[in-house]
Amino acid sequence: MIQDTPGLIDAIRDRFAHVDTCPFQGPRIFFENAGGALTLKSVVETSGIYAAIPDNQGRDNAASHALGAAISTARADMAVMMNTKSGQFFAGESGTELLFRMIRTACLSVPKGSRVVGSSLEHPASRSAAKRWAGIAGLQYVNVPHNDATGTVTVDDYLPHIDAQTAVATIIHTSPVTGMGVDVAAIARAIRAISPECWIIVDGIQHAAHGQIDIASYDVDGYAISPYKVFSRHGYGIAWISDRLGALPHDRLDGSPPTAWEFGTRDTGAYATMSDVVGYFDWLGSQVSDAPDRRTRIVEAGRAIHIQEKHLTNAMIHGIGNLAGLADMDNVTILGGADNPAREGLVAMRIKGVPSPDVVTRLNAQGIRTHLRKADHYSGNILEPLGLSDCIRVSLCHYNTEHEVARFLATIKEIAGAG
Repeated sequence: MIQDTPGLIDAIRDRFAHVDTCPFQGPRIFFENAGGALTLKSVVETSGIYAAIPDNQGRDNAASHALGAAISTARADMAVMMNTKSGQFFAGESGTELLFRMIRTACLSVPKGSRVVGSSLEHPASRSAAKRWAGIAGLQYVNVPHNDATGTVTVDDYLPHIDAQTAVATIIHTSPVTGMGVDVAAIARAIRAISPECWIIVDGIQHAAHGQIDIASYDVDGYAISPYKVFSRHGYGIAWISDRLGALPHDRLDGSPPTAWEFGTRDTGAYATMSDVVGYFDWLGSQVSDAPDRRTRIVEAGRAIHIQEKHLTNAMIHGIGNLAGLADMDNVTILGGADNPAREGLVAMRIKGVPSPDVVTRLNAQGIRTHLRKADHYSGNILEPLGLSDCIRVSLCHYNTEHEVARFLATIKEIAGAG
């Protein structure tokens, strides 16, 4: 859809900073989107505007009123983008910090002896928080093993571990190591059928850049994203919480509103850049559809992103033009298998006979930015069961191109041939 629309991929790429050139390295292909997506030029401009304003929110002056209005607008924009009908958005230090706060609040609200359920697919942002606060609150942490072969986790994996004593559950929407998505709605629905009052908190950090967030359909209580992974910038995270989670006892200032979750004065520019992100999804939706309303345009943008990223990963795995794909290279292994419908814009791989750190270094020398994932506290839960010490993560986004994939495959062919 994006690739087949004349001029659209160029118009998309023109909206992002440093799309094909690193200010430190020079020309480069950016296949490290799972580590942090490219930044919208509008986000850079908006950040500069708000960074120069000395005023704070909550004062009786024109500048303060404008800041408050920008935050209100951003929250309304995010409600459209993520499709929320209730609850609240708030900003924090990072997506990880916000997951810790939501999970801590939930764990401290349930009876001792209750169960906290999460999966081995999860990033430590949620997994570490759930284990820590289960221990402090006197709860039992229950691990749901993910499927090593497919690199994901399903409702069938969760079901044997859910019972009436399950009081808190965590779900990751997309793995940042395998790149595989998870059916959040199906898992949440299964949990609610057995434990209706369970607190369900979702890590949406890796999923957000691929579009298609629909919180109203998930029936969950918390959802966190890291804006630098969805075309904004570093320095803050965004969480959505349900009204019932928001009303639980939680850390806040004495005398503050009972549903206040933010600490201190937040960066208005952070909120305002989320309006830029929503505006980008809206614009993209208008380029690929004739949808009359904003939410539908955003849905159509997400659909186009999914199609484009599927096209690019298929080209990477199965080849493009006269270039063989990774699946056709005898000494290349693809984590999660070559044909996996859960894949979201990411290919994790290894080359037999060539150490993964060397592959990443050699790709970088050719101007192709990828990333090494090691069996450490970030990725050991995925790699160790496979008997792997590391892998190469190649993560794409919808603004990447067939030409970039072709450059990558040509370089990998040389590296793999040497191996």
